Amino acid sequence: MTNWVNTLIPNIYKKGADILNEVKVVGNLIGNTAYKMNIDGHEIIVDTNSDNGGNDLGPRPKALMLASLIGCTGLDVKMILDKMKVSVDDIQIEVKATTTENDPKVYTSFHVIYRFKGENLDIRRLERAVKLSQEKYCGVSAMLRKIGPITYEIVV
Repeated sequence: MTNWVNTLIPNIYKKGADILNEVKVVGNLIGNTAYKMNIDGHEIIVDTNSDNGGNDLGPRPKALMLASLIGCTGLDVKMILDKMKVSVDDIQIEVKATTTENDPKVYTSFHVIYRFKGENLDIRRLERAVKLSQEKYCGVSAMLRKIGPITYEIVV
């Protein structure tokens, strides 16, 4: 039997190929359906509601995908704006996603709303920071774009 790693490893050393990195997360069952995980020293619990046999001890796993998108693009945008010397008082990011109706219910599209607060904000710089995050830097956006389209808007 061929191990997929044995097949993949020789290909990662080709010029221009991405280097294979491993990320590991372990979850332990702590209730009916709840799992506790430690991610880089931070504890997180996922669960479902009582209608589905859970105790509502944490967010649903699929919603964490949207939270990951917010975190990834939010970090990018803030760091890019800092490099541009653009000062913002606040950034709020909202993600709306559509899902299929039948099980397994999966996301099919995403819409990100970036809300910026501050004095004399240059919309062109805000647009540039968001575009760089969405198209170049945010790995979560890149992964989710393989699932469905990501649209976005900027509100000042």
